[in-house]
Amino acid sequence: MIRIDNLTVQFGGVKALNDVCVHLVGPVVGIIGPNGAGKTTLLNAFSGFVPTAAGSRISMDDVDLLALTPPARARWGVRRSFQAEQVVDDLSVAENVQVILDSSALSRQERRAALERALRFVDLEDQAGRPGGSLNAFERRLVELARAVAGRPRVVLLDEPGGGLSGGEVDMLREVIGRIHPEFGACTLLIDHDVELITAACVETMVLDFGTLIAHGPTAQVLADPQVRNAYLG
Repeated sequence: MIRIDNLTVQFGGVKALNDVCVHLVGPVVGIIGPNGAGKTTLLNAFSGFVPTAAGSRISMDDVDLLALTPPARARWGVRRSFQAEQVVDDLSVAENVQVILDSSALSRQERRAALERALRFVDLEDQAGRPGGSLNAFERRLVELARAVAGRPRVVLLDEPGGGLSGGEVDMLREVIGRIHPEFGACTLLIDHDVELITAACVETMVLDFGTLIAHGPTAQVLADPQVRNAYLG
């Protein structure tokens, strides 16, 4: 279970997140809402990229993540992708994934095994030596997913991984995301504007609007909520 209690993030006079409280139990949790709702800010709070107000708490496995530095969160098992993919063109596929393991507490042998497992998970074993700059958009997203599961992930934060992909590629992406929990035991928090992807991939979904949690529960039930349809779906 991921427990988010009284989570508040404020920039000047604007509350990007306003006293968000929710307990998440699904293996894949959707996060939806209109632009500016606070979705990415929520992932930034998980990652340690933004300061949180006093009294805020994010905990998992009885660990208060907000009490850890960003590097310590990464070592503990917080993994992250961003709206703008971060594949380095001058590094190979394997080197792009290896960077997440270099600062881990794993031995050299364990790091090698973790790298091979991550590449195998996204079916890029045979592409390990290709430079990042030669990859297409879908392959670059797969590299980011490999980086997110490399080592010992406990929570994987994905920020619009389906952006710019074709319908068929989104279907393949959903299949990979759905295997994260069975394969690694990690929970996934997924932001995406593709309602079909959220519906197919997420057991439960939370909805933010102007930094406030307006709905949370089983995905089908949440998407049928009149308040959600008014705020997000139209």
